[in-house]
Amino acid sequence: MKPALQLKLSQQLAMTPQLQQAIKLLQLSTVEMQQELERYLLENPMLEREDDEDAERGRLSAAPRDDEEYSAASEGAPGGDEGVAEAPELPAFDEDDRWSADAGTYSGGGRDEEGDEMDAQDLHAAHHSLRDHLEWQLGMTTLSERDRTLVHYLIDALDENGYLAMPLEELLEALPDELGVEPEDLDIALRHLQHFDPAGVGARSPRECLDLQLQTMPKDPRCALARQIVSSHLELLAARDYSKIMRLTACGEDDLRAAQALITSLDPHPGARFAVVETRYIIPDVIVKKLRGKWTAYINPDAFPRLRVNRLYAEILSRQRRGNGNLSGQLQEARWLIKNVQQRFETILRVAEVIVERQRQFFEHGAVAMRPMVLREVAEVLGLHESTISRVTSQKYMATPRGIFELKYFFCSHVATDSGGACAATAIRCLIKQLIAAEDHKNPLSDSQISEILGQQGIVVARRTVAKYREMQGIPPVKLRKSL
Repeated sequence: MKPALQLKLSQQLAMTPQLQQAIKLLQLSTVEMQQELERYLLENPMLEREDDEDAERGRLSAAPRDDEEYSAASEGAPGGDEGVAEAPELPAFDEDDRWSADAGTYSGGGRDEEGDEMDAQDLHAAHHSLRDHLEWQLGMTTLSERDRTLVHYLIDALDENGYLAMPLEELLEALPDELGVEPEDLDIALRHLQHFDPAGVGARSPRECLDLQLQTMPKDPRCALARQIVSSHLELLAARDYSKIMRLTACGEDDLRAAQALITSLDPHPGARFAVVETRYIIPDVIVKKLRGKWTAYINPDAFPRLRVNRLYAEILSRQRRGNGNLSGQLQEARWLIKNVQQRFETILRVAEVIVERQRQFFEHGAVAMRPMVLREVAEVLGLHESTISRVTSQKYMATPRGIFELKYFFCSHVATDSGGACAATAIRCLIKQLIAAEDHKNPLSDSQISEILGQQGIVVARRTVAKYREMQGIPPVKLRKSL
């Protein structure tokens, strides 16, 4: 075969660095985006944040008067510096609009005993672990040095819930033989430890933990019955087999109800209260409020980073006859970044506006009025690809009068109704939760009964679907919801 040269024309999609950066910023959460911007600010001298005074003036000028029309359009503020990413003219974002991802409320600094404000680091430094709390109590005792050493050894063996996870036999084997520690010595040390606060610490099982707490309470018939149930019939109590418990303990229904209330008031994890819980806070990207009778979405100004090109460096570069290649590249990168940040929030706002428009009933009446919606619907309205909508709705949050929600929360599947319509899965889950909350606790509703009730309302839901939605909300089955 004779070699030959051939020309062939073809089209290929090439992603420019600017497009790659835009896609990356779009899929990042607000916290991750802020971290990424900090990296750019450190590496690129052409990029800088607005001064605090400039940002504060922008916040004040963004707050409209009561008689002004509210605007949710994502437009840059007029009269700004060239290359500055400005937030839209939006209502001011109060400090009360900061939300906690765990509690759903704002959590600021506390105050110390003298009334002075404490920041998060002071509160963290003031925290004492379970080990510190037990060691402090051990230092207040009059035990011998040998007993102190053994109790200290057992404290080190406790898990985060305050339980002694390893058997005493294994702990004894781990000790050097020359110490001459006998099993009775560890038993005595464990009894000393189990008298420490919090009650129940040093237990080797949940049964022993509850019993240790009951031992610290005043002696009365209710406490005696509770100890009997904990020691011999705890499994029956967990299975809600009340008739068998009353038969085995020869007690009445009122006595059993009082003992059950006492047991459920105990803490099965006494050491957990000393654990350090790192609260994850969220600054919502979008805020939704009812303004002038209309639900309106707007970008949260506190989530919008105010960036600009460094004027001094840009002017020096413009005066140079021969441009510095490195600085010119950094100047172009800074302008790309500012534009991509602006585009990111514009896209988020466009998606949020469609969500608010289609889920108006949710904002008026709650989850029970949620309508079915999929990514494809929003993509078709905005002329974007479904993958773009997926990136926008992931790890982006919306603050509403009903709480804070991830944008993808508003997208859900549907279930057919008798009338030929559709009901959102979120609304069905809310209905199931309402039915269970209003049920008779002595005769709770089974999944089949819930399915029949929903069928009477025109919503066709199978029993297994009801069970799946119930489990998704952490609601126990009918047998475990029964009470006296």
